Amino acid sequence: MIEALAPEHFEDVIALGNKVHGDGYLDLQLMQSLYKKGIKNEINANFVALLNNELVGFRLTYAPGNWQPDNWCLPDAWGVEPDKVCYFKCNTVAKEHRGVGIGGKLLQASIAATKYQGAKAGISHLWKDSPNNSAVNYFTKAGGVLIKEYPNRWNDTKEHPDYICILCGSECHCTACEMILIFK
Repeated sequence: MIEALAPEHFEDVIALGNKVHGDGYLDLQLMQSLYKKGIKNEINANFVALLNNELVGFRLTYAPGNWQPDNWCLPDAWGVEPDKVCYFKCNTVAKEHRGVGIGGKLLQASIAATKYQGAKAGISHLWKDSPNNSAVNYFTKAGGVLIKEYPNRWNDTKEHPDYICILCGSECHCTACEMILIFK
């Protein structure tokens, strides 16, 4: 069951995020900030997937206008005004629940919410090194188009200073694929 992310989900979201992506990926302070960025006009663009009352996935999304493109973004290549673009921050599904469409359902819920918030498109940095490149594959299947690849995207960033990548350790060399999804 897909439902809007609420503060009572934070502990489970942090635990799943750190399990899937690596220690230091999420903490309570960051979680509170990410949550607020997803809300605009009283519409929440963040969602969780629950199965038998267990959190098995989550989607964190910044509402259009609630974030600014940074050095890892090429807004001139988007074809949409940046203030009309949401940012798909993170889509995470527990290993034992992958491959059954949960990630796609979470994405569709966020797309629907961000359209009501005024978004015409969504941008994301997909984890190219994810198991079986599943992150890029699911976003491509949804209609996402590659803008640019960024090697070492998550290495020693301000946002995740204590991040320990599950693949690389404390010095992450994973590649991020900036992709855009134009809404229909």
